[in-house]
Amino acid sequence: MTKVTTRLGNQDIVNLARQRFESQQRSKLPTVIVSLPSGGKIYPESHPLRSGKIDMHYLTAYDEDILTNISYIKEGVMFDRLLDSIIMTDVNVADIASVDKDGLIIHARILAYGSDYPVHVTDPETKKELQRSVDLSQLSYLPFELESDENGEFTYEVANRVIKFSYLGRDTSNMTISETLKTIICQVDDSRTPEQIDEFIRYEFLARDAKEFRKFYADNAPGLDLTYEFEGEDGGTFKAGFRLGTDLFWF
Repeated sequence: MTKVTTRLGNQDIVNLARQRFESQQRSKLPTVIVSLPSGGKIYPESHPLRSGKIDMHYLTAYDEDILTNISYIKEGVMFDRLLDSIIMTDVNVADIASVDKDGLIIHARILAYGSDYPVHVTDPETKKELQRSVDLSQLSYLPFELESDENGEFTYEVANRVIKFSYLGRDTSNMTISETLKTIICQVDDSRTPEQIDEFIRYEFLARDAKEFRKFYADNAPGLDLTYEFEGEDGGTFKAGFRLGTDLFWF
């Protein structure tokens, strides 16, 4: 019998040594434990984020390179690359829900440059665009009261059918209605096969019922409350929403 041995080449040894060194250096960086907007309830019980918390380190000058990388910005992956760099918890960034990524990015911005974020909002009385500032540390999470099962999934009943759905998965903002449903629905009755879920959506899920389900899904979704009280031109105050863009880390 031939004995098979695995030998590491010189470059493999160098790469392992570099990885070990980088891991040791990263462990010296100051870190902070951040609570997730979802509370971790949207993840399976076996997932490291089920606890509702994640550990990440403060940004360094090296991480700023990510924020100024034109290629990352154009491809829309800048924030994912940043999270991949600063998260210390052993988790794949691709497995983190979008809502939780938003919360982590906000915390990263506060830790790096402070909580003051300039925005433009429209005064509802004068209809003029105003330049104001948001204190990011004062943002709150939307209430999330749904209870998940061991898979991090939730139950919805319609027309004597039981649907299991998830808040994990791809961004559905640019999807059609049917594509969105196929992305968020994990199970119909006892079936989890994509083919049978597709058949249910195509032939059995009536439009009015699908609309009610989408409303329930949106109304109960975890998230950041991106509304803020601003001072108007007349000295009064008004509440308005604002958006977070790639300029979040720029001045």
